[in-house]
Amino acid sequence: MSGACCAPASGGDRDGREIPEPSAVRLQAPERDRAQGLRAMLRIPGGTFSMGGDDADAFPEDGEGPVRAVRLSPFLIDATAVTNRQFAAFVRASGYRTDAERYGWSYVFYALVHPGARHLVRDKVAQAPWWLAVEGACWQAPYGPGSSWIELSNHPVVHVSWRDASAYAAWAGKRLPTEAEWERAARGGLERSRFPWGDELLPRGQHRCNIWQGRFPQVNTGEDGYLGTAPVKTYRPNNFGLYNTSGNVWEWCSDWWSTTWHTADRPETRQDPAGPPAGEAKVIRGGSYLCHASYCNRYRVAARTSNTPDSSTGHMGFRCAADLPRTGR
Repeated sequence: MSGACCAPASGGDRDGREIPEPSAVRLQAPERDRAQGLRAMLRIPGGTFSMGGDDADAFPEDGEGPVRAVRLSPFLIDATAVTNRQFAAFVRASGYRTDAERYGWSYVFYALVHPGARHLVRDKVAQAPWWLAVEGACWQAPYGPGSSWIELSNHPVVHVSWRDASAYAAWAGKRLPTEAEWERAARGGLERSRFPWGDELLPRGQHRCNIWQGRFPQVNTGEDGYLGTAPVKTYRPNNFGLYNTSGNVWEWCSDWWSTTWHTADRPETRQDPAGPPAGEAKVIRGGSYLCHASYCNRYRVAARTSNTPDSSTGHMGFRCAADLPRTGR
């Protein structure tokens, strides 16, 4: 799997027990709330855009290229990643339990583990020892037992798997964006730019995203204002009105992961592409607060990586998309 250092796979129950997949969420948010949620979304115009990248510091093995003309129908997307407050409302209404809660653990960045949870660290990722498996870490306790989502209510929800994100989206009357939709929206109408705001990381010396500052993984100076996640409306939005599509948290997309599927110039890869029909991992986009040019500069808008659908970490979240109402076409 690509980018294991960026997003390690959980691999399910730590004791090797087989845990069934979560039941489908049968409830939906009240119709009034779902309609209000759709009205609050941003409308992304249809049209053709240049997808992918050929940056000098790109990761060819990730399948970032080739740059190709992709045509999309208009769609709706959230301005921000889903927050802890929003996810809590979903859990209260549906009784849903996330994969991390069912498995009993999730990955937390070593410097963020709550002091009261240090004895609950079981092991670390061999290739990325800054990732620690912490018993009891989940969306409600993002740094492990002793921490709480409440003080981070307007931060993006984390420790949510692709399955969890899909369940929330279905409850809200939405869906996860395709990878093409995500990139189209993240670019904000800019063609072939490195970032959602242009090609310069620090325009006029200003921080525009939440990524690692300093020497990874030992020193984070916090020059951009944050050591972990930032509130979802931090920094200026792009030209379409989306916040934090570079850095902060990786965002799940609906597509199965492939590094070659999109390289073939076929209608299904160029017109409203939805990715390959099957796979073992799902696409995540946007980078996170742990990205740094020295080892993972995947906060560039064309960058991509993946993780398994049941995996969760302290730096993966999501935002939702939706089709336009029929009357809006």
